[in-house]
Amino acid sequence: MMNFSNVELGSFRGAQECDQASAFGGDFDFGHSCFTHYGCPSDMSDKAARGRGNPSTSRIPRCAQSPRQAPVVHSPRTNCAFRPIFHERSTHEDDQVLTQELWKLARKSGTLNLSNKALARVPKRLYDINEADADSKAVNLEQLTIKEEDAWWNQVPLNNLDLSSNTLTHISPKIENLQSLTVLTLHDNALVELPPEIGKLEKLMRLNVSHNKLSQLPREMYSLPELRHLNISYNEFDELNPDISDLHMLEFLDGGHNNIQSLPGGIGFLVRLTALLLPNNHIKELPPDLVNMRSLQKIDLMHNDLTSLPEDMGLLRKLECLYLQHNDILELPEFEGNEALSELHASNNFIKIIPKAMCSNLPHLKILDLRDNKITELPDELCLLRNLNRLDVSNNTISVLPVTLSSLAHLISLQVEGNPIKTIRRDILQCGTTRILKTLHDRALAKAKEEGGGVDDASTSAGISVTRLRGGQMDDSDIPGNFPDSFHTQQRQNGFQCHCPYPCQQQQMQQQFCVYEPLRNCQQYDRQTQGHIYEPENYQQQHQNGSLRSLFVQQQQQRMEYPYPGCFMYQQQQQQQFSYEQDPSSRSAVHPRWVYKLRHTRTLAVNLEELTSVPDQVFQIARDEGVHVVDFARNQLSTLPNGLQHMKDLVTELVLSNNVIGYVPQFISQFTRLSFLNLSNNLLNDLPTEFGVLNTLRELNIANNRFPCIPNCVYELQGLEILIASENHIKMLNVSGLQNMRRLSTLDLRNNDIETVPPILGNLTNITHLELVGNPFRQPRHQILMKGTDAIMSYLRDRIPT
Repeated sequence: MMNFSNVELGSFRGAQECDQASAFGGDFDFGHSCFTHYGCPSDMSDKAARGRGNPSTSRIPRCAQSPRQAPVVHSPRTNCAFRPIFHERSTHEDDQVLTQELWKLARKSGTLNLSNKALARVPKRLYDINEADADSKAVNLEQLTIKEEDAWWNQVPLNNLDLSSNTLTHISPKIENLQSLTVLTLHDNALVELPPEIGKLEKLMRLNVSHNKLSQLPREMYSLPELRHLNISYNEFDELNPDISDLHMLEFLDGGHNNIQSLPGGIGFLVRLTALLLPNNHIKELPPDLVNMRSLQKIDLMHNDLTSLPEDMGLLRKLECLYLQHNDILELPEFEGNEALSELHASNNFIKIIPKAMCSNLPHLKILDLRDNKITELPDELCLLRNLNRLDVSNNTISVLPVTLSSLAHLISLQVEGNPIKTIRRDILQCGTTRILKTLHDRALAKAKEEGGGVDDASTSAGISVTRLRGGQMDDSDIPGNFPDSFHTQQRQNGFQCHCPYPCQQQQMQQQFCVYEPLRNCQQYDRQTQGHIYEPENYQQQHQNGSLRSLFVQQQQQRMEYPYPGCFMYQQQQQQQFSYEQDPSSRSAVHPRWVYKLRHTRTLAVNLEELTSVPDQVFQIARDEGVHVVDFARNQLSTLPNGLQHMKDLVTELVLSNNVIGYVPQFISQFTRLSFLNLSNNLLNDLPTEFGVLNTLRELNIANNRFPCIPNCVYELQGLEILIASENHIKMLNVSGLQNMRRLSTLDLRNNDIETVPPILGNLTNITHLELVGNPFRQPRHQILMKGTDAIMSYLRDRIPT
């Protein structure tokens, strides 16, 4: 057994005295015996420091006893007083935060930023910032002429005050002295209440008090005449004061993450409100007058206790985004009148049925999220959502996918996992959207062949009429009774019948289908001629005068003279090409239902027609009808049609995806109102330099092309918010160019050839959504990319050299 009795462990008493003398705020005595015996840890001679890393220096074996060293006498040192880091801030410390430099800058620019300064109180001097101080008044005239910008009469009143991310518990009533304030930011503090004097800030337009401990707002605040932006999220509100309806100028209201049980009845008086955000509350029912807020564009009610929506939601005609996730909703309304709705999120509810009428009432819907519900069947009418980009019905009880989904030209994401689908093999479902849609398309063709007709027959038998699936053409039932050209329909239905000499199903169909699509269902008719519409008189005359072969020859000749296989125009009896510019009366030759469709939807959409060119007359007519959305996706266009120039002052959305476009002409710069441009899935490798003048462009999609880098003209788009450039050959990031795009919030660069990611990219705080997966760089690692944008940006900022 080892004996430790002779081991010297040091003087316990000396160590105890050292501990007592080195308390916080005390003085360290480095001459104490505990330091003289063991040596001061902060003092090491150069010789010892060099000897530690020198391999030639002799070492004492571990088994040998270390020799006792003579005590080292240190020179006396200055006593160092230490102060704890965490202590109660004094008023003097808070006042020192407002330095003279910040004071002068605020009086010169009108903006004062005191965020993240650990303030416990607002500096007293702040409330007098709009008053001329004694120093500036005492300056003589000679000094003012030298530096006139510092004169008190040239100072700007404070209009923007940021006190966020501090530890403020209250605001002084002296806040009323800041009468010129238009923006007041108080989020991320510990405020329990606001002073009533805040109601005297008559010029206040934006107020942010989120992330505090407020349970109510002073009544005087509801009389602010200019308040437009109010954020009270992440507080302790149980209800909204009915006086909130007095804020007539309010445009944005965020009351999310509170304990709000219901909404006041007078909330409908907020007629200028464009965004109503109330997520993560306990709202069970919406007031009936909610639909009176006709300017609403975004409603966020996720994570509440809603069971239903108002039936007259259609009155919100400007509504674009509706978030209803994680509620108890049993059914959806038909949304009749909500034609502007582009996003509908209703996941994690108890919805069982998708209303068929809803599909026809939402022509501009792009995102439909219905995952985690109780849906058992998808209606065939989903194909009427012709602008749908994303459909998520995962985790439901769907067993069959309708074949009509294959006709959605813009569908790029179809999520169906978690459903008991038995009609499609599991390996096909795992391959993704493209494979699923191809399978559905093949089945539609096979079904049409079995029934002896075209693809449209399968759709018709499934409950969708033929004409409604063809490029946006309408049924007769869609045309109102007072439609000015409706007499054409009655004349054709009463005056013409099918005279096809070949036995086909067409003779058994209704007369309206025989008139509009005379040989579309004839088995003997060549499939390449489908989709073309004849004038009834010409069709009847051709049936009487010639055989089907001669009809086919004439049809091919017409297709060469007028290369637009999906058009909706009548052909002249003499087979002459009409000119809309020379003869405006030729407008009567256009199919009346097509004109009505343009006028009703303001959308020109022709998809899946294998178009190689588009006549100028089509765009001229669309211009006269006020069309502002042009969609020619999934065709064979090699460039932008020249006729688009006729609509340069009208088009706001232009979709030309899934074509073979190799270059973009310079006239694209003339589209002064363009806000959305989709050029994805083409053959582009560059954009014209004039492209940079599109200041109104907000979203640009150039994914799946051949770009070796992001074109320089893109960096000149000051208003761009969303840039999707995935699936290209981009090798490097131009961070300096991205810094010029101040409004860019979404940047998608997935599946490119980027080899390095510059760390300074992390300083672009305006980017809130960044996608970099699928590139060959090693840093950041894939695990960091999977954590999201915040983790990526934080990682990049940490790697910036200092």
